[in-house]
Amino acid sequence: MKSPIDHAWGQTTIEKAPSRIANSGWSGEDAVLALGVVPVGIPKGNYGQLDSNGLLPWTAAALDKLGASGDRLPKIYDETDSINAEAIADTEPDLILGVSSGITKEQYETLSKIAPTIPYTSKIAWGASWRDVMTVTAKAMGRTAQGSSVIADCEKAIAAAVDAHAGLRGKSAAMMYIDPKKLSTISLYTAADSRSAYLTDLGLTVPASVAQQSQGTDSFYKEISAENAAVFDDVDIIVVYGDTASLLKNLQADPLLSKIPAISRGSVAVIQDNSDLAASLSPSVLSIPAQVGALVTELAKAADKVG
Repeated sequence: MKSPIDHAWGQTTIEKAPSRIANSGWSGEDAVLALGVVPVGIPKGNYGQLDSNGLLPWTAAALDKLGASGDRLPKIYDETDSINAEAIADTEPDLILGVSSGITKEQYETLSKIAPTIPYTSKIAWGASWRDVMTVTAKAMGRTAQGSSVIADCEKAIAAAVDAHAGLRGKSAAMMYIDPKKLSTISLYTAADSRSAYLTDLGLTVPASVAQQSQGTDSFYKEISAENAAVFDDVDIIVVYGDTASLLKNLQADPLLSKIPAISRGSVAVIQDNSDLAASLSPSVLSIPAQVGALVTELAKAADKVG
């Protein structure tokens, strides 16, 4: 095996199939686990319903299935503030994977002194789709065929969920975050973001307004003044993190945000902040089969209000 992989900071060649993989960033460990391998290092989750070890439920279930629970868990390190190079080094990895991450050039150089490292391979930091993460991980591990099979299984799960809600397909959707304490600003997840890409997997389309706002940016999100809210008049469905009990009412009561047709008519899918469902909006090959049915159901409720 000799696999050269291009990435943000150059190219890394994997000379032989790795046996000790440490992960960095978001959900990369799920791709490794889906290939039947237990990583030696996993970053603690920072969003969603985490267990006492800092793991999302689908990750914990996969570890348990592979006999890596309890005192057999991999090393779990905190990356809340930055890459934890020291903790990663302690796992003595022969490969470091950060396909869905924001690893900087300086961090890449530091990690590469520990082991061959693959940072993000997408055009922007944190922009890797779930397919990208799986494809690159499988190539790095010398398990390309198995990775393709995992992707196919996820696509079947997505298709089954979408087929159950025919009214969803073809609607346009925008993924946003709107802080109820700061309604003057809309945080739009750009078309290059993995969350927005996931919505297209679910049969939704990218509105022209979102495509336009995404042009020329090298970030996964963009802040837009609520004074320009009317630009989103072509959006059928808005998907937003927040409190399901109060956020939509607050948005509809706001004199500027209520000008967005999707908000005024209520075609907004509010996904409870910090829940399993919210965490699955940044999808992985393990979260998709676990949560796609519930997610599509919530999106379909919003689609029913489009008219």
